[in-house]
Amino acid sequence: MTAPTRTRAAAVAPWAAAAAVVVLGGVSLLVGAATLDLSTLWSDPAQLQVVTVSRIPRTLALILTGAAMAVAGLIMQHLTRNRFVSPSTAGTIEAAGLGLVVALLFFASAPVLAKIGVATVFALAGTALFVGLIQRLRLPDPMMVPLLGIMLGAIFGALAELLAYRANLTQAISVWMNGDFSGVLQGRYETLWLAGAAAVLAYAFARQLTAAGMGEAFATSIGVPYRLILGAGLAITAFTTAVVVTTVGAIPFLGLIVPNVVTLIAGDNLRRTLPATALGGAALVLACDIVGRLIIHPYEVPVGTIVGVLGAGAFLVLVLRKGNRYASA
Repeated sequence: MTAPTRTRAAAVAPWAAAAAVVVLGGVSLLVGAATLDLSTLWSDPAQLQVVTVSRIPRTLALILTGAAMAVAGLIMQHLTRNRFVSPSTAGTIEAAGLGLVVALLFFASAPVLAKIGVATVFALAGTALFVGLIQRLRLPDPMMVPLLGIMLGAIFGALAELLAYRANLTQAISVWMNGDFSGVLQGRYETLWLAGAAAVLAYAFARQLTAAGMGEAFATSIGVPYRLILGAGLAITAFTTAVVVTTVGAIPFLGLIVPNVVTLIAGDNLRRTLPATALGGAALVLACDIVGRLIIHPYEVPVGTIVGVLGAGAFLVLVLRKGNRYASA
């Protein structure tokens, strides 16, 4: 793709993604187990309650989750300079799940924000370990980087399963590891606004994150504190993942699919691609949730299952690209 074409695509992408979010958001408000009659919606208290208590909170939760996790994936790919890296392939999700189990075991009576704090610490530690390992090992094959992350994730997941088994929390952890919005109601999703705020914060530091993604030597040469920005980017990613896992469960591969599609179209400048990435993530999660609600209506297929299938296919496509040339940022 030529530079002028990519510039035009970067300008159009956010508007196209925003239009998709508006359309899919409207459909999301109308789809569900309960049938809505638009002609009597405002005069029927029962129908109005379904919309205000369930449908609107669920739609907002879907948008916030999709936007935040897509941005988290973009930051990770940029900072590690590898298109295969995301919270799903770096052990971040599993580390957050481990932190959540620890929080429930030792701080069961603590408020939700405290549990999110513990999950964030574990997610940040797991992500920092992953980044430290790939910097130290300097793996020659880009495919080895996500494999290392998947191995770390397996270790974190096994520890979480062991602790959950000993505390009779196995069923709960299986729910956290598969994102499901069926239980989202007014008063049970508001912590996701924190993830949305983290995505906005990432946009505020977009230029510094772009410089850090070019490498330590380049960032230092233009006055960007590389270590500080690297830590800030990883902290945003860890916090976003912890909030999402704690509130609605893990959405696998979401941070892998959307950033790859957007950067392929619009380039690697984070300030240009972050809005399109956030909106694209929201649109994808909305679409998958609508499909999940319609496949076996009035029952549901969890969003995490549908996104996981799509993400696994996208990951396979990236792996099979000739020469793995797309792996390097």
